[in-house]
Amino acid sequence: MSVLETTPIEKVALERYVAPAKPSLVGLSRAALADALGGLGVPEAQRKMRVQQIWHWIYVRGATSFDVMTSVSKELRAKLDENFTLARPEIVAEQISVDGTRKWLLRLPGEVPGERPHEVECVYIPDEDRGTLCVSSQVGCTLNCSFCHTGTQRLVRNLTPGEIVGQVMVARDRLGDFASPLPDHPGGASKRLVTNIVMMGMGEPLYNLDHVRDALAVVADGEGLSISKRRITLSTSGVVPEIARAGEEIGCMLAISLHAVNDELRNQLVPLNRKYPIAQLLAACRHYPGVSNSRRITFEYVMLKGVNDSVEDAKALVRLLKGIPAKINLIPFNPWPGTKYECSDWEQIEKFSQIVFDAGYASPVRTPRGRDILAACGQLKSATEKLSARERLALRAMAMVDSE
Repeated sequence: MSVLETTPIEKVALERYVAPAKPSLVGLSRAALADALGGLGVPEAQRKMRVQQIWHWIYVRGATSFDVMTSVSKELRAKLDENFTLARPEIVAEQISVDGTRKWLLRLPGEVPGERPHEVECVYIPDEDRGTLCVSSQVGCTLNCSFCHTGTQRLVRNLTPGEIVGQVMVARDRLGDFASPLPDHPGGASKRLVTNIVMMGMGEPLYNLDHVRDALAVVADGEGLSISKRRITLSTSGVVPEIARAGEEIGCMLAISLHAVNDELRNQLVPLNRKYPIAQLLAACRHYPGVSNSRRITFEYVMLKGVNDSVEDAKALVRLLKGIPAKINLIPFNPWPGTKYECSDWEQIEKFSQIVFDAGYASPVRTPRGRDILAACGQLKSATEKLSARERLALRAMAMVDSE
């Protein structure tokens, strides 16, 4: 029996979410927030106004306590504080790359006795014209992509909407990126720093679609975090049955982790292909709601030396995507400890890119970012499994000192 035949397509979640005793309001929809206020005795006629006030304090001002919400009555603030928090995930460690990329190891609220704390990684990538936040959707990952470090982890569980939105809040807290910061809150950047969201962190977003959808609705809300759906990209390895639904219910940009031009190779690189082969995947892309020349699908293609980077592969890729409004994002492979793959030679990447470009497709080569801190594409893996206790404490102490 081959290694491919014994490699499972998907993993099963090993643990469960246990809510903290006092849940956070971060990540609740407006309707859920109204229900929470109703549970505190706020009359129905007042709830819309109160929701708007609290929403503004959380997502525009970056409030971390109810005490600062001066437009809310003291009585209601006391009730909120008694029953809820505004907690985000806790920064356990922060690493900053030589290129300015930041990676945070985040501990999630709520712990199960006898189980490891649940942690994820989140990455901020600054550029001259944008700041991209790479957000996780699962603790671990459902899939087993052979070139991806994250795929070597077990799947622990799905993230809640609040834990997904919480990553955006942590980034804005840490970067001082709230539009109207509070007096004691870092902020006041001359321009918005987190401008783009990519669901390309740990996990397969379409195996957590309901929670990802609800979280991105909060992120895109024009009276709060206000990140346009045109600046939000969801990346999937090809969970075909959920692609149309994602387009209809989320409406953000779509990226496909393709990485091969035939089923035989993609079965090895992305075992999910054995369940949803390339023909089915591309049919779903052709029918993705809203796809057009102005809303192209991005096809991600990691460049693996001697595996998928030949001139023939490039020509086959062009033929394969014919008729799909597309951009092809070529990703130099980012090595990680224990991998069997190597990055394609730069000359070969340029040849590949030129063939794709000449066929009429944008084919940017993604500049590797954060490689020195294992923050680049395919390198995320919870430091729970990488760092010793002493290293974790040292990094946590550094993060605390930097925030003071």
